[in-house]
Amino acid sequence: MEVISNGVRSIGNHSDQEMENRNPKVRAVNLGGWLVTEGWIKPSLFDAIPNKDFLDGTRLQFKSITVGKFLCAESGGGSRVVANSTGTSEVAKPPAGSSSRWETFRLWRIDETLFNFRVANKQFVGLNSGGDGVDLVATCHSPGAPETFEIVRNPDDVSRVRIKASNGLFLQVRTEKRVTADYQCNESNAWRDKDPSVFVMSFTKRLEGEFQVTNGLGPHKAPKVMREHWSTFIVEDDFKFVAENGLDAVRIPVGWWIASDPNPPPPYVGGSLAFLDSAFSWAEKYGLKVIIDLHAAPGSQNGWEHSSSRDGFREWGDTDDTIQQTLHVIEFLTSRYTKSPSLYAVDLLNEPLAEILPLETVTKYYRAGHNAVRKHSPTAYVIMSRVLGASGPELLLPVASGLDRTVVDTHNYVLFRTKFDTIQDNLDFIYKDKRAQLDRLATPDGPLTFVDLQVNGQWSGQ
Repeated sequence: MEVISNGVRSIGNHSDQEMENRNPKVRAVNLGGWLVTEGWIKPSLFDAIPNKDFLDGTRLQFKSITVGKFLCAESGGGSRVVANSTGTSEVAKPPAGSSSRWETFRLWRIDETLFNFRVANKQFVGLNSGGDGVDLVATCHSPGAPETFEIVRNPDDVSRVRIKASNGLFLQVRTEKRVTADYQCNESNAWRDKDPSVFVMSFTKRLEGEFQVTNGLGPHKAPKVMREHWSTFIVEDDFKFVAENGLDAVRIPVGWWIASDPNPPPPYVGGSLAFLDSAFSWAEKYGLKVIIDLHAAPGSQNGWEHSSSRDGFREWGDTDDTIQQTLHVIEFLTSRYTKSPSLYAVDLLNEPLAEILPLETVTKYYRAGHNAVRKHSPTAYVIMSRVLGASGPELLLPVASGLDRTVVDTHNYVLFRTKFDTIQDNLDFIYKDKRAQLDRLATPDGPLTFVDLQVNGQWSGQ
């Protein structure tokens, strides 16, 4: 069991009796890394992946040996691919609203040897369809054969690579303004410095989430690995331990694909719903409450690995389909467990990211999500995670205050900034450092507050 904990509490301008009537203090442990993969929690899940340097979302840069500059999607995508970026010049800067530089390529893994390259404006690198069909462009939004490549590494220096295109020929830099797929060579050729098909490859970011592990393992290995993980990472004895050690609830992160169990869309693996069922049975047995946390929404609400982003782009909310699909998941989960005495709260969406997601999109979804929960449960609390990157969780007060039994969730990641000797030291720091923010949330008749505190590998709160 991973020892981490969260807490829910009501704070601020309420009497003790009002607080007790509204909601008793709750201390909960977060079962992270169980039904939604986070590679930093259990890195060994990725051990059996062949060619695991190249997972979905891995960000790569390719520097031409001959011209000494990086491959670059001109204007971030939508036209040709060139080799004129120094990596620091104006030409390499990302377009407005993009977090990806023009010389950075994000992998989509087809299998252990074949890949697509996605660029800043979300097009895919491929061969042009006109002329002689060998010029490299980034214009396609739906990859196919012309957008498929193989990365061939020098066995004596794996940072040196060639890139083989779908026509069987290798990319070469003819000039800084023209890159083509028409170079013929044996893969055993010398990797000489004057070879226009040789690039120095560098890694700038790596994702290790649910999509990466299941797609990396593939349809034959992934079911066995994931089901073994689910059956051993959290077990009934962990619930007994939680109940016997002063905690009274568990927070269980889940992904949107659980609503399609036992046959979720590829590459996800069926079977996680049965373990969530078991979690409710164990919670009922040991008198624990359950907070269901939608940790990963379709398209990813923040572009991070723990929301199962394929390539680091946030695409949840770009279309109404992703929001409607998410509401279906909330309804599915609430209706399935509404009769369980352990169902305590439903967290509508973990950590949406404001810098790439309009606040209006999130608040509109939160209202609809509250309605979705209320269709099936009049009593479950509805948790609304603060929009990260916004000025503060109090931005949610207008929507949360107008609805019944709502909770505003605020996260505090102390472990990345400060080290403390004891859990109490961590709590004291939060009470002092975040007190003003928490007080702003404690409005009369307003929502309750859920304080998530991650400290040196542990979550704690009260």
